[in-house]
Amino acid sequence: MALLEIDDLHLFMRSFEGEAHVLNGVDLAIDRGEIWGVVGETGCGKSLTGLSVSRLVATPPARYARGAVRFDGTDLLRLDEAAMRRLRGRRIGMIFQDPTTNLNPVFRIGEQMVDVALHADGADASVLGLPSGASRRARKAAARDLAIRMLDRVGIPDAAGRIDDYPHQFSGGMRQRVLIAMALIGRPDLLVADEPTTALDVSVQAQILRLIHDLVRQDGLGVMLITHNLGVVAQICSHVAVMYAGSIVERGPVRAVLKNPTHPYTRALIAAIPSAATARGTLKGLAGSVPNLIHAPQGCRFANRCDRALPACREGRPATVEPSPGHRVACNNPAGEAA
Repeated sequence: MALLEIDDLHLFMRSFEGEAHVLNGVDLAIDRGEIWGVVGETGCGKSLTGLSVSRLVATPPARYARGAVRFDGTDLLRLDEAAMRRLRGRRIGMIFQDPTTNLNPVFRIGEQMVDVALHADGADASVLGLPSGASRRARKAAARDLAIRMLDRVGIPDAAGRIDDYPHQFSGGMRQRVLIAMALIGRPDLLVADEPTTALDVSVQAQILRLIHDLVRQDGLGVMLITHNLGVVAQICSHVAVMYAGSIVERGPVRAVLKNPTHPYTRALIAAIPSAATARGTLKGLAGSVPNLIHAPQGCRFANRCDRALPACREGRPATVEPSPGHRVACNNPAGEAA
């Protein structure tokens, strides 16, 4: 049994224009020690998939029509809010994309991190390592020491001196590192990281990716890494899932998928990556845009942008084929077969 199993997940989102079918049968399994990169264009459902794991999608306006999100065998969609709160911050960590909106500007960094540490310790006393009868003062002191160690671990200079600063006193990249420290402070089993290095410069990005990689190696952490950067996926991930318009169209070991991309969408994404050898004016793009999911196509959602589309592609969901062990592609006419 995998640590996380997302099984045929369908999510609808109500709006003034109508109801959008934003997740269309998502299937994904992440085991301990695996880093899954989830890639795709903006609007493909990557972040909503990650938020669904922590049950942070408001219902309403959203509704889960079908499917399951099983964590260690328990379907999270059937848990009450109190049970989910015990999992968040302790067993499931979340790194949000925008540190500006996910750090409270009126509280000091230390106060926010101590609250997270105390919450995690309430679910598992090993987080702070204190006896069950420890006083509130002792727990807060231990939580503060842990917060300083985590800030130092993610590369905040003079962590002990800066823990009492407010978020506005940090740069955007440093605020992002604070969010990463907060997500890791409870030693989670599963980490959902939504574009965790977007606001960081290249050297700090490499440091954070090494940190995540080391945590996976040392603690057997499972990671869902949501990103647009296929270079990051190739560098750190063990597996990759390519999303398009709410569906995973190709997934498998990162070496198999990136060396032998079989779905036309995956091939188009890779072809759009510039290299040192790319001559001016020769970079390939992908025409069109993600379809309106309020009026989503009945068949393959990529069919209108695909040069390999068959009549069957517009009639129903494409069949899933397996070009190599563990490498699965949802396509009626994958690359390597006659168009």
